[in-house]
Amino acid sequence: MYSKRVKWQQALEILLLLHLFLETSIQGCSEQLVVVSGSNVSLQICNLPDKYKKLTWFYTDIQKIVEWESNTPKPRYFKSKFKDRVTFDHQNGTLHIYKVQKEDSSTYLLKILKEAGTEEERKIFLKVFDPVSKPVINITKIKEVNNSCYLNLSCVAWGQSLNYTWYRDSGPFPKELWSSKLVINVEPQNYSKFYICQVSNPVSNKNRTVYFTSACEQGVCSFSPSLWSSLDCNMASGHGTHCSWVPIDLR
Repeated sequence: MYSKRVKWQQALEILLLLHLFLETSIQGCSEQLVVVSGSNVSLQICNLPDKYKKLTWFYTDIQKIVEWESNTPKPRYFKSKFKDRVTFDHQNGTLHIYKVQKEDSSTYLLKILKEAGTEEERKIFLKVFDPVSKPVINITKIKEVNNSCYLNLSCVAWGQSLNYTWYRDSGPFPKELWSSKLVINVEPQNYSKFYICQVSNPVSNKNRTVYFTSACEQGVCSFSPSLWSSLDCNMASGHGTHCSWVPIDLR
């Protein structure tokens, strides 16, 4: 049987993966797209007029990317930062951008010249984020006070628009404690066997775990590496503790 601790971390891992899948897999007709750097993006305009003379895509309203006229067989690609990274589908007006970069974040404009000579404009805002780095948990202070333990944990990661979520073996901490630092007092009778820092941005998330054998004492990791390779140990220096993977009895 899995311990309660293993079951909780398994559920958490599944939820994190599901969240990431939903955040990064949805595209289509939208006025705003949020994507991870290195991915391919399709800027698709819905409800195009049935007939039009010319379609022109712009980057930041002024830089032409591609233009297609109904009397020409092929689109014209302009010299731009998107060289060899864009293709255009004149049948539905979709602009495909490959291997997007943070610098590609901007408002993209499609100008539609109708057969009657009038012009329409459609805009899509694209925001590109790098994936967050694997966080590191630094234990800046462990202090025993009146039989309880004062813990100060610092979660360090690199990325844009970072959000922090802290978990213990009984579930997430209250939202008011969700920041890069977790400062808590722990009673011996209800200490947590581990603390997880999850760092996320709109396109990715990573987490790190530290383990405790008592309110103030770090301990040995107790997860199978084949099952929990993403939940690493991070041990503070100077506490004389040792971290190692140990097998789990699954019977």
